Amino acid sequence: MPKAPHPILKRLGARVRELRAARGWSQEEFADICRIDRSYMSGIERGVRNISVLHLARLAKGFGVSIAELFE
Repeated sequence: MPKAPHPILKRLGARVRELRAARGWSQEEFADICRIDRSYMSGIERGVRNISVLHLARLAKGFGVSIAELFE
């Protein structure tokens, strides 16, 4: 049985989805911007991927925000 997503990962995923949707980007478009596989991006947004700092930096750069702003 799969474990439930950790609350921090779930919150980060919701924030990524929120910022992406606000810009009108599809998941695939944003994944391309960040140079991340679309299925991996899906895992981030669902809160099931424990992403690295490098991926956090790619997400922040893609949105044009700081890493800290991903957690607001």
